[in-house]
Amino acid sequence: MRSRTLRSSLVVLGLALAGLQAPATVGAQPAPFTLPQVLSYPYPLNLVAAPSGSAIAWVFDEKGVRNIWMAAGPDFRPRRLTAYTKDDGQELTNLAFTGDGQYLVYVRGGDHDSNWPAAGNLMPDPDHNPVQPLMEVWAVPTAGGHPTLIGEGDEPAIAPHSHRLVFLRNHEIWAASIDGGGKPHRLFFARGNSRSPAWSPDGRTLAFVSDRGDHAFIGLYTGDDRPLRYLAPSTSRDLSPRWSPDGRHIAFARLAGEGGAAEDPLEQHPQPWSIWVGEVGTLAARRVWQSPDTLDGSFPRTAGNANLHWAAGDRLVFLSDADGWPHLYSVAVSGGEATRLTTGGFMVEYVAMTPDRREIVYNANTGTDRDDIDRRHLFKVAVTGGAPATLTSGTGLEFMPVVTADGRTVAFLSATAQRPLLPAVEPIDGGAPRLLAEDRIPADFPTSRLVTPTSVIVKSPDGLDIHCQLFETAAGAEKRPAVIFVHGGPPRQMLLGWHYMDYYTNSYAVNQYLASRGYIVLSVNYRLGIGYGHAFHHPDHAGMRGASEYQDVLAAGKYLQTRPDVDPQRIGIWGGSYGGYLTALALARNSDVFHAGVDMHGVHNWLWQTAADSVDPDPIQAAVGDGITRAQYQHVLDVIWQSSPDSSMATWKSPVLLIQGDDDRNVKFHQTVDLAQRLKAAGVPFDELVLPDEIHGFLRWASWVKADEATAAYFDRIFQVKSPL
Repeated sequence: MRSRTLRSSLVVLGLALAGLQAPATVGAQPAPFTLPQVLSYPYPLNLVAAPSGSAIAWVFDEKGVRNIWMAAGPDFRPRRLTAYTKDDGQELTNLAFTGDGQYLVYVRGGDHDSNWPAAGNLMPDPDHNPVQPLMEVWAVPTAGGHPTLIGEGDEPAIAPHSHRLVFLRNHEIWAASIDGGGKPHRLFFARGNSRSPAWSPDGRTLAFVSDRGDHAFIGLYTGDDRPLRYLAPSTSRDLSPRWSPDGRHIAFARLAGEGGAAEDPLEQHPQPWSIWVGEVGTLAARRVWQSPDTLDGSFPRTAGNANLHWAAGDRLVFLSDADGWPHLYSVAVSGGEATRLTTGGFMVEYVAMTPDRREIVYNANTGTDRDDIDRRHLFKVAVTGGAPATLTSGTGLEFMPVVTADGRTVAFLSATAQRPLLPAVEPIDGGAPRLLAEDRIPADFPTSRLVTPTSVIVKSPDGLDIHCQLFETAAGAEKRPAVIFVHGGPPRQMLLGWHYMDYYTNSYAVNQYLASRGYIVLSVNYRLGIGYGHAFHHPDHAGMRGASEYQDVLAAGKYLQTRPDVDPQRIGIWGGSYGGYLTALALARNSDVFHAGVDMHGVHNWLWQTAADSVDPDPIQAAVGDGITRAQYQHVLDVIWQSSPDSSMATWKSPVLLIQGDDDRNVKFHQTVDLAQRLKAAGVPFDELVLPDEIHGFLRWASWVKADEATAAYFDRIFQVKSPL
């Protein structure tokens, strides 16, 4: 239904007023460095713990060369398991240990940040390889040795107590053996798209989600000699199957199926959800918890969504925004009142359960310092409730915890304002964190020459506090150019240090580089982002519904105009994806404030972005007969159009650099092709950098270097910056 398609998209709008909180403390002018130097950081991702013992593993992306590393207690000495040598854009993801720890399974290839399902589609090829790349499941011995190809596919799930595994291929579930016993084969036939495979504790039954489009079931496969079974099938959408420790029950989340009377696509509407427990033997299920029918009670959209876990004492742990912030709760499997495990004005994000299922370890943007709302620290809390215990604190940032199977150690990713992310370990009962693989940071990486961003809060015209991070070096006598950075997503939050997402580690590095050249850089956490509560994350009339978040960006620009050290005629703006959209909107609406911009794969016309198969749709006709009149739908289209940068071409005067890969699976490349023609017709100066075969979040390090150097060089040229100021 077209109205639902419109309801499910993105966000933005604006006006301005500015107030300053917490003035910056500026240190000495650091020595200059190059962009390739500050982009040479090793980036760790996919941190996982083995199901037995004390081993952990992760991927290091080192200037585009991706390899798997592991370490085991008690010394946790890192060692590399794979030996890839090329910046070819082939990702390594979905790491998983076998139960005995002898193998590490992973996926090589694909685009895991794409809106398109990877399996069954043409794989990205940013390296222009004449041989078509594939998404493949591999296994590497943890004791050392060469990786073995298992088969083409994605999302492997290893059966307990064996070397059997299943994986997704063309929206079906396939099976194979790590030991190479027989070729991979389709495990079963089922209607719809199968996903989220989850083995029972004894490894005999596979639960999975059978997505039928407007509804979804939790399916059960036990063997070819038994039919597929479904837990309490209904018209709802069931997801996130979680086995009980004894394998007799499965908990899952349930959302309403698609359909019903048409709703105003310009307004927000609650999306209530519930938690159910099904009995594997009888296939009967009952509801054990129901969310409130409010906007805050809607299905959570932060990391891990419901974060559903089956805990000790037959309790279910989950995440909900019901009190206005993403917090942890637990409820008895028998039902009853839920216990809130965390409380306060902060966001619980990445979550891990201890092996005994008695505690939850999580990262949150809270702590003893008021600026911790723009950081991350680690905590743990009992699943029955009680005061959470602090595991990390200070001015650093700690993310994405996992707990080793022996229950002794928490592993996580750690960063500071100057040092990029590294894996770290810490005793779960308290102790000093220990960094791993520090020697992977290149010798010429400019750690000591990076600035510490400071917190600035500007006021939006409607009174919201908008958190920003200010990057600046020691001031000289002359007024300096300034640049606004707007993140993408938009459910993201820029931080007072290196970011935990690869896209934004890149952005942070570029902001540091611009600051080193004398720019004053202000990174803006506009409404729609995470970290400041449900209402901030889900504002009214944002994005295509009216672009209300643009007022936050404009407020930041006007704040820069008031600073005595900023040249108001040299204020620029840059960002990618949703940040590219906001960049284009700022230049189109307020060339009087923003005098140049770099728009990286941004949306310029929401009507085209929401159309599935056409660049010139007629959604009015699609809505007729769906309870929305032609006049009502025309109003919706008018709002969507006015929320698009293309609608303000008459006032777009400032020059812009357009950057996009032409194999973008998130934002249609036509958005940039069309804007170039509109800018040309309007006489607006523009430059363009097109990266053939690259995707939305560039897969090759060389592509990032090329785009980032073009960004910095563009601002230098427009604002006549010839050397660090």
